[in-house]
Amino acid sequence: MRGLVLDFGGVLAGPDTDPEAIAAVVAELRRRGVRTAILSNDPGGPHAQWLRDLAGTFVDEVVLSGDVGVAKPDAESFRLVAERLGLAPSECVFVDDLVGNVRGAVAAGMVGVHHDGPHTVMAELAVLFGIAAGRSGPPGSEGDVRQ
Repeated sequence: MRGLVLDFGGVLAGPDTDPEAIAAVVAELRRRGVRTAILSNDPGGPHAQWLRDLAGTFVDEVVLSGDVGVAKPDAESFRLVAERLGLAPSECVFVDDLVGNVRGAVAAGMVGVHHDGPHTVMAELAVLFGIAAGRSGPPGSEGDVRQ
């Protein structure tokens, strides 16, 4: 896999998330040359500039539905973010807390990961990208997937 696309709300922010662990994975993948993006159904506008500003610092690209006129789970949104990453959808993993959006990504050709809690997602990303997924539980616990 050459790309990782993340939803913002429910994956990077909100209850039952572990933003520090996801950030560590994103940083490691970017060091390895994996392209990264946020794909959000945010309405855009001036209030979303802070989210756009994550492009280049936290991830490579940020695509907001309000800015591009297409929203998840429309297949075009997934094709657009893959194109912005310079990749085919089949080269990307997409993570979202909404099953319908994950299904939309899969229908567009991406590998979909349903975020139903940080432990599962971190383990899935570790397998898909062949990395240590960072902290997903206390050190030494069953949920600790560090290598």
